[in-house]
Amino acid sequence: MPRPRIRRRIEAMPGVTYFKPAGVAMASLNETILTVEEYEAIRLVDLENIAQNKAGKKMKISQPTLSRLLSSARKKLSDAIINGKAIKIQGGNYKMVQPRGRGLGMGQGKGLGRGPGGRMGGSGAGPEGVCKCPKCGYEESQVRGQPCMNKKCPKCNALMSRG
Repeated sequence: MPRPRIRRRIEAMPGVTYFKPAGVAMASLNETILTVEEYEAIRLVDLENIAQNKAGKKMKISQPTLSRLLSSARKKLSDAIINGKAIKIQGGNYKMVQPRGRGLGMGQGKGLGRGPGGRMGGSGAGPEGVCKCPKCGYEESQVRGQPCMNKKCPKCNALMSRG
């Protein structure tokens, strides 16, 4: 009997979990499922430009395991882009953790593909600040307990981010 798989540590859930090609009807689309830990591996290595060994340590997995996650994620993304498939981010085997030194108040999600778990909310949502639209630059005060990534810009309807 194999040993149980250790849950991978995730710092942030994706703000958007579904992408589809423009001009293709939903009824005729095939989907590619990207797990949350594959998303996190791509985010850390490709977006944040963190070395694989350091990214593996952040996720509490070995570098070879991280490399396999990256390979799987990149193959799925390539297949979706080349073959015109929708990309859906869901499920996996993960645990939400609070990033060190940021004070974002992340909760602990179960990571079993049954919803967001305990992410961002309640009284531990971090200090008040500014929500800023990355598209048009609009700013507004952040309300404690209401993450910026859940707000839409009143001017251009884009998702806001912490400013």
